[in-house]
Amino acid sequence: MRLPRLVIAGTQSGVGKTSLAVGLARLLRQRGLRVQCFKVGPDYLDPTYLALASGRRCYNLDGWMMGEAYVRELFGRACQDADIAVIEGVMGLFDGADAASVEGSTAEIARWLDAPVVLVVDAHGMGRSLAATVHGYATFDPGIRVGGVIANRCGSERHMEWLADSLQSADLPPLVGAVRRGALPELPSRHLGLVTADGDVPVDRLGTAVESAVAVPAILEAAGRAGAWTVPAPEEAACAPSCRVGVAQDEAFHFYYPDNLEALERAGCELVCFSPLRDSSLPPGVRGIYLGGGYPEEHAAALADNTQMLEAIRRFSRNRGVLYAECGGLMYLTEGIETLDGGRHALLGLVPAWTRMYARRQSLGYVEVTLTRDSLWGRAGERLRGHEFHYSGLVARPDWPTAYAVQYRRNDTAAEDGYQSGSVLASYLHLHFASRPQATARFRACLEQAA
Repeated sequence: MRLPRLVIAGTQSGVGKTSLAVGLARLLRQRGLRVQCFKVGPDYLDPTYLALASGRRCYNLDGWMMGEAYVRELFGRACQDADIAVIEGVMGLFDGADAASVEGSTAEIARWLDAPVVLVVDAHGMGRSLAATVHGYATFDPGIRVGGVIANRCGSERHMEWLADSLQSADLPPLVGAVRRGALPELPSRHLGLVTADGDVPVDRLGTAVESAVAVPAILEAAGRAGAWTVPAPEEAACAPSCRVGVAQDEAFHFYYPDNLEALERAGCELVCFSPLRDSSLPPGVRGIYLGGGYPEEHAAALADNTQMLEAIRRFSRNRGVLYAECGGLMYLTEGIETLDGGRHALLGLVPAWTRMYARRQSLGYVEVTLTRDSLWGRAGERLRGHEFHYSGLVARPDWPTAYAVQYRRNDTAAEDGYQSGSVLASYLHLHFASRPQATARFRACLEQAA
């Protein structure tokens, strides 16, 4: 099939690509198209805006964590009933996991998917230099096709005309959008980046702003110049659901890769959502609990006050139920959270350590995990990849064995993580296990053993 698709990339972070991608997705949806959105990189927050705008799940495409075969498989699976795909990039077009290669970058994804790039540039204070900038991005990598340029934060009409003329005179990709300074509604943010999207996000206003500033026919024309795409063969039938897994899902816990959850379902897990904030008991019949990341520090008092849920999870753990926790989930499993204002909120107490919030970021980057012990995700010696990003830290190292030997991609340092005791595994790392089918099979096997 020939699926129209394009990548909304930036010259760098902060040029407005998220707002433009969200606005474009909303506008195209309002025009009756089925828009499938993706986000390059490990980010959990931007996808919530893209999902809200498109009305469909948004998936991460991460070359370093997933690898090419899985990226192509996931893209094809998600797009089977879509009319167009909109892929928001990460950082600058060529920024990724490595300073000397395309690995982990937006450019890598554009190349793998043969998708034209619309380059977003902050044009404030820029004239003919726009042409020099675009020339560099358009010619840096012969495998990348820049199909158009959106100039953000423009001044007067004359400024916009000047920018368009500079590109045309240099025989460069055309200006397909010019956004006036302040024309895009701001998206709320906090220390992890954008705040998770909810019903108050101005997606309709973003769509209106994009419609007035961007030549949508030119955007669609660029998307239509994408190469042919082979529809993947139908997947093998998923395993019949045999194990119920409770997935924490509320304002405190909601950082999950959608394809991770779908992979668990294909492996035979029936996923049932519950709220550690509001529910008084776990869903009936669950053999496992998955506590993802989120903002438990923002809701620490309410989590601590829900003593019925705390006791239900403690009882579940005492009965040898499988319990897996990532980042914010790990924080919930500890003795409690010390917040920035000095408050101390007692939580589950399953992991023998307190968590403390810090004003400065404690960790950021890709990680490769080698299992040092048999674990919920595999046997000793097997490997997975993931990402770490948090502003909290454990006050003292728990007196638990670790199951992960961690290699950090950015600085080549090594560490231990993955605190494991009985059928409990807790870590600061967000693993991408959907790209490792043997990992989800192992997780289901552990659930069956816990029955």
